[in-house]
Amino acid sequence: MKSTLIAAAMAALSFTAAQAADLGGAHLKVGSDTTYPPMETIDPATGQVVGFDVDVINAICERVNCTAEFVTTAWDGIFGALQQGDFDLVASGVSITDERKQTMDFTDPYIIVSQSIMLRVEDEGLTIEDFKTKGLKLASQTATTNATLAEELVGRDNIALYDSFATAVSALQNGDVAGLVIDGTSAAAYEKEFAGELIVGITGLQADPLGFVFQKGDERVAAFNEGLAAIQADGTLDALVAKYWGTE
Repeated sequence: MKSTLIAAAMAALSFTAAQAADLGGAHLKVGSDTTYPPMETIDPATGQVVGFDVDVINAICERVNCTAEFVTTAWDGIFGALQQGDFDLVASGVSITDERKQTMDFTDPYIIVSQSIMLRVEDEGLTIEDFKTKGLKLASQTATTNATLAEELVGRDNIALYDSFATAVSALQNGDVAGLVIDGTSAAAYEKEFAGELIVGITGLQADPLGFVFQKGDERVAAFNEGLAAIQADGTLDALVAKYWGTE
C-alpha cells in the first residue's frame, strides 16, 4: 500500500520555518468527518480526534502560531457548514478538484493518494472487468471523488453510496456489495483492522492530491501554505507519512 502513497514534494514549497506566517495565536475550528482512519478518527480510549490530518494541522499550527480544535461533522454537508461559518477550515482527506475550487479555496497539496478497490478475501482476484461484465456492485461514500470513479468504472446502476466509509465497509463485509472504492491510504488501515477478512484487491487507480479547505478568499490559506512548506522542508511531513504508513 505504500506504493499508493506519495508525500506531496512540491518544488514550490521551499519556505523555511523562519519565514512562516504568524496567525497571532488564533484558535481555529476544523471540520472533519472523523470516521476515516487513519486520516481522522475518534480514539475510543480518550474520545479525542486523532489521525494523520490532525497531526499535520497541529504541526502547521506550531509553525504559524495557531491552535486547532477538531469538530466532528458528517461528510454530507461538511462544505455547506464551512460556508456557514460553523468552522474555519475542513481537514478530512479532501481531494482537490476543479469543481470544488470554484466555490472554496484549497491549500497546496499535502499528500497525493491513489484510489483502490477493497474486496473480501474470498473474492481476491476479481478485476474491474469482472465488475462490469458480472454486474457486481461497487460501494463508496456519497459526494466523494471515490464515488465519481466508481460510477465511471461500472455505471450508476451498479454502485451503492453510503453516508460514511465505515458504513460502506460494513456493507462489503456483509456481502451487500462486492467491492469498495476508497483512497489507498485508508484502505490500508481497514485491511489491517479486518485482516483475513478484507483486502486491497485492486490498486493504482486515479490519483488525487489532498488539501485543506477554506472559504473562498480566506487570507489564512497563504499562512497555511507557508506552514505546510515549513513542515515539508524540515522533514516533519515525511516523518508523519512514515508514522502512519511506514517507508518503502
